[in-house]
Amino acid sequence: MEQKNYTTLAITEPSPSVFHVQLNRSNKLNALNGTMWLEIGECFNELSNKSDCRVIILSGSGKAFCAGIDLMDAMKLFQELVELPDVARKCKVLEKKIKQYQDSFTAIEQCSKPVITAVHGACVGGGVDMICSADIRYCSSDAWFQIKEVDLGMAADVGTLQRLPKIIGSQSLVNELAYTGRKMLSSEALQIGFVSQILDDKTSLMDKALDVAKEIAAKSPVAVQGTKLSLNYSREHTVGEGLNHILMRNQIMLQSEDFINAATALATKGDKPVFSKL
Repeated sequence: MEQKNYTTLAITEPSPSVFHVQLNRSNKLNALNGTMWLEIGECFNELSNKSDCRVIILSGSGKAFCAGIDLMDAMKLFQELVELPDVARKCKVLEKKIKQYQDSFTAIEQCSKPVITAVHGACVGGGVDMICSADIRYCSSDAWFQIKEVDLGMAADVGTLQRLPKIIGSQSLVNELAYTGRKMLSSEALQIGFVSQILDDKTSLMDKALDVAKEIAAKSPVAVQGTKLSLNYSREHTVGEGLNHILMRNQIMLQSEDFINAATALATKGDKPVFSKL
């Protein structure tokens, strides 16, 4: 599958089957304009179906991971709304736009491949929404996070309020962060479990993300993608429903060559198996 070229994202393959998606508006601190919103969804849908891809690293270029929504770009939308004659027509436009933006970040969550985010510097507003959709979050010591939407006179509407409570497990703290819009430094993010590790600087952060991505990429894609599917399903369902879901899947997948090759290699202490594309 030929890789599409994006105007706001830079896509590389730093290691076999590991793809690096980099937010690429460094002159704007990777602020989210309309093009970037849509390209993120397109990119992760594309990589989800790309057999050469097994793991994705998501990071930002320049001085910051993401400064949130591009306010100048957003103002263009509201100028268009002013010209519409009726509140129902205005709502229709906003409904479509908000749903597009929600779907863009949901594409990260629903991507069949694990997504590792590597956050440095500022991660504000939409940036927090974005990384809440990822599977693994690392950050550098200079990283900080902010649910900024309340300071813009709005409630966050593309995922933070829905996903963050399930990530950190403290509704009280989520409420505090969302109501006040205060900054959360990297040390606090680690303490509450929002990120799983802090690295000294951006270089060591990217090295860590790549090392973990390589380790995952060497595993069976049947096993890894099935694991992500089950984890996401089980988060939204009861334990019993989750067990039945993986039962139905594994009665098929345990007949895969991946299981046979991996089990044989472990049992015989032989060479690590090499798994074919999925």
